[in-house]
Amino acid sequence: MKKYHIRGIVVSSDARTGAVAVDTDAIPGYMDAMTMPYTLAQPNIAGELHPGDTITATLTASANADVLDEIVVIAQAKPDYKPAVTYNDLEPGEAVPDFAFRNQNGRMVRLKQWRGKVVLLTFIYTRCPLPNFCVRMSRNFAEIDKTLVKDPGLYAKTHLLSVSFDPKYDTPKVLRSYGEAYTGNYTRETFAHWDFAAPTEQELPRVLQFFDVGATPEKDGTITHSLSTVVIGPDGKLFKWYPGNDWTPEQALGDVRKLVGHG
Repeated sequence: MKKYHIRGIVVSSDARTGAVAVDTDAIPGYMDAMTMPYTLAQPNIAGELHPGDTITATLTASANADVLDEIVVIAQAKPDYKPAVTYNDLEPGEAVPDFAFRNQNGRMVRLKQWRGKVVLLTFIYTRCPLPNFCVRMSRNFAEIDKTLVKDPGLYAKTHLLSVSFDPKYDTPKVLRSYGEAYTGNYTRETFAHWDFAAPTEQELPRVLQFFDVGATPEKDGTITHSLSTVVIGPDGKLFKWYPGNDWTPEQALGDVRKLVGHG
């Protein structure tokens, strides 16, 4: 199975079968632009998709079926069901707002304080049970952190930031414990190079909107969510956006080296 990030316009949606047809933009390495039927990983959302809606999604392609998951409606076709929030379609060179977060030490940090460094930012929540979602993001960042520490020049010019979209549960104490486990330094961790933080509940919608993160709390305490990892240049502008879980630490490290002139 292979995964691809797709963008397209909904042609039809069948709430009874959980199927959707999408006029999909070209998918490099997989197919040209065309209208295709897809199976929804969560059939119950079919009723929320309307002809003319523009969506982004993760496509899992296999011999048996093409399945869409992590669907975000970034523009709806009719104002009568237009959502209060329209998600951003991240573009390289776009200025990243100076968002504020409360970190594992209970201190407010802002993105501008790392201006002049390359910032790698990803989204997680500490209770996530899925190994290919938040767990993978945190393991990827741990690998990046361990690689960067071996190169003092790169280490000094970078900062890692894991942002929780579950601020009510992910308090500074919870984030500190989570972060200590992933860095592997436990109580010795200083968090000088990698912060774990969350926006306030009031600021959360704006953060999710900008970084194109869909997050829906479920009754069992879990959160159905999409993924978003970005590389922000020293100038505070977006350099690279990884919308899914198929990026590798090596790719992100390659972005870092390009930005600081080491490759």
